[in-house]
Amino acid sequence: MTLFVVAASHGQQTFTSTLLDKNTEAPIPFATIQFNSKAGVISNDNGEFNITINRAIVETDSLMISCLGYEEKRVPLFHFNNSPIYLKSKTVDLSEVLVTNKTFTVDEILDKIKEGLTVNYDYSYHKRKLFYRTSYYNLMDKYDINLEKSTIPEFNQQFIDSLLQIMPKTNSSHTEILGEIYGEIDPKAYQKMDILKACHLYDKSKDINLDNYEKRFNDIFKKYVKRDSYFKIKSGWLSVKEEIDLSLFGDANVKEKVATDALLAEQQKKDSIRKIGFFHWRKIMIHNFENNNFIDDDNDLNFIHKSRRYEFEIADYAYINDMFVYVIAFKPKRSEDFSGTMYVNTEDFAVVRVDYKNVKPLSKFSLLGISMKKYLKEGTIIFQKNNNEKYTLKYRDESLGEQVGIKRPIKIVEKNKNVRGRRKQNELKGDIHFIVRNIEKTELIVFETDAISESVFKNFKEKSQVTPTQLNQYDPEFWKGYNIIEPNKAIKDFKVLAGE
Repeated sequence: MTLFVVAASHGQQTFTSTLLDKNTEAPIPFATIQFNSKAGVISNDNGEFNITINRAIVETDSLMISCLGYEEKRVPLFHFNNSPIYLKSKTVDLSEVLVTNKTFTVDEILDKIKEGLTVNYDYSYHKRKLFYRTSYYNLMDKYDINLEKSTIPEFNQQFIDSLLQIMPKTNSSHTEILGEIYGEIDPKAYQKMDILKACHLYDKSKDINLDNYEKRFNDIFKKYVKRDSYFKIKSGWLSVKEEIDLSLFGDANVKEKVATDALLAEQQKKDSIRKIGFFHWRKIMIHNFENNNFIDDDNDLNFIHKSRRYEFEIADYAYINDMFVYVIAFKPKRSEDFSGTMYVNTEDFAVVRVDYKNVKPLSKFSLLGISMKKYLKEGTIIFQKNNNEKYTLKYRDESLGEQVGIKRPIKIVEKNKNVRGRRKQNELKGDIHFIVRNIEKTELIVFETDAISESVFKNFKEKSQVTPTQLNQYDPEFWKGYNIIEPNKAIKDFKVLAGE
């Protein structure tokens, strides 16, 4: 069985495989798989790739596969099958090191990197065809509520435990966009965009389950709580007053909505705003992600602009896409946040790749039982030369992690000033302890970067009313015929279970 799919029309073929190290059989991430200057992808974290060729394959067609530290490999496509592709490690001959311009110290290399930031990278007007994926993962590590006192019989520990039992402990959503973005490659430059196709994987059933419990809560609430009461919510010495929403009681003064033509028109207006909101929000996110890197001096990846705060070492030499590079490791001297490795072209001193990871929490806060910690920021940034012999972004991925916790006593008291005697009507008292982790993983691959004129940019008209296709499970057919980043296992396994 071959692993390529042949489309009936236009001779379109898709090829999928996994890249492995020949000696260790470990997957090889971030390798470049190129068919020609207009068709190329990057292998994902597991070494997997998927590339579509939009014409019939002939016997001379091949894929060119290159990766840091490995020999370049040509793979014929005419008899392509589902076997893994093995790459052989490439060693650096010391004589090759000696024929470079001269032996530079690491400080001299850093000076030349800084000098080249304004000339090595292309900041002019370009159209970039790209694929963008962002994934959000929510993990509940701790979820305890201990009820000490309740004057409402139905609000007991058993009810609280049942609510905690059905509460989603893990949740994820994924947004994928294929599009073209126009403008100067600069963090502050206005961009225009054309979204060609987009999807959103999200499990709505988990919201429905919580909605059912909200209805049970409201039914109990209406049975025991007076409509003219108010709540005092206390946690330690913190206290707030909260009025009751009378719509919970179906109050006669709360008018029901009627589906008139005016309301329908208003709904259509909201739908349009939602479509435009998705478009503009994602355009901003993509542009920020593309430009949020070490080139900008106002960035927390400051190991170049504030190099005195870091220690650097030439750890090795290697090849990336026929470029001979310095492999330079860096780590903070004192209070900076990141360590990593950068790969610097020995000819023009352009940084062509950076792998980075924080060495300590980027920020943390803890006060009165409430805590927040940004504990993770790691990623990879890869640049490639364009037709102008300057560098533009080819690939970037980044993972961000945040942990939020609350461990406090809480007391909710219903009070009513219109009842004779004591104002206090009902009381709930207990302790809560929650710890939630949020992880955001973002990937961006730029397939094509073409220089355009300022007039082309100004004359381009956006179509801003775009909404993604909602998917209940991963569908390999959705992106059939398009080049994307092969999804990881978490996305492939995403599925809304029947009956949830």
